[in-house]
Amino acid sequence: MKQRVITALLLAPLVLAGILLLPTGALMAFVAAALLAGLWEWTRLIGFEGPMARSLILLGHAAAMAWLARFGWSALFPWVALAGTLWWLGALVWLHRPALIGTASRRNRLLKLGIGVLLVLPAWCAFALLHADGAVWALYALLLVWAADTFAFFAGRRFGGRKLAPAISPGKTWAGFWGGLFGVLVLALAMAPLLGVRLPELPGLLAVSLVTGLASVLGDLFESVIKRHAGAKDSGTLLPGHGGVLDRIDSLLAALPVLAILKAWSGL
Repeated sequence: MKQRVITALLLAPLVLAGILLLPTGALMAFVAAALLAGLWEWTRLIGFEGPMARSLILLGHAAAMAWLARFGWSALFPWVALAGTLWWLGALVWLHRPALIGTASRRNRLLKLGIGVLLVLPAWCAFALLHADGAVWALYALLLVWAADTFAFFAGRRFGGRKLAPAISPGKTWAGFWGGLFGVLVLALAMAPLLGVRLPELPGLLAVSLVTGLASVLGDLFESVIKRHAGAKDSGTLLPGHGGVLDRIDSLLAALPVLAILKAWSGL
């Protein structure tokens, strides 16, 4: 726990400064690096062991990001984010069938590699869209996931009770789930003025935030499924006390495209 707190205290100011001070183009280079670090861990979890194959996968994603930044801004970014949102709707299947494509085979490894594309590129495009609309929206996305995780942790410890998804993540409870959604509502009410949301628009912000909070839970559970397939406790060891990069961004991978699309559709 001590390492976890120290790591968070060191990283939080850097992340905050980057979001608030950097222009969107420069910030997205750093976001791309973080997402590619998570993808590196993903390739190991899904069964790619050789560094050459894993490096080529990263280079392919980096090239796709560079192409989108050069030719796709901003016409293609919403469509990529939408593709990610639709993927996460489909990922609900894994909550009911966690063993799906769990066996180690070439076919399943390639399917999971394709899923990796739908994890990384839509999240990257969505973060760019949010930041371009105002740095506070990008910050809100991060804080929303943080609030959901933090409130869920303390509610789960305080109330315990029935497990949310025992076959996937035995530590999560329904009390934590509802506590996390309560934290999302608290954050939305607190940040509405900073987001420029007026009183008539407040119900829309609350609804969008709740759905995004649900998506963040889905992202977390989905990564837990993949780690169970791989027989791994953490995605990596890069962040002391936090596991791997993917362990820290799994919820964001789902929350970012959902928030970006719902924000655009709701007119917030």
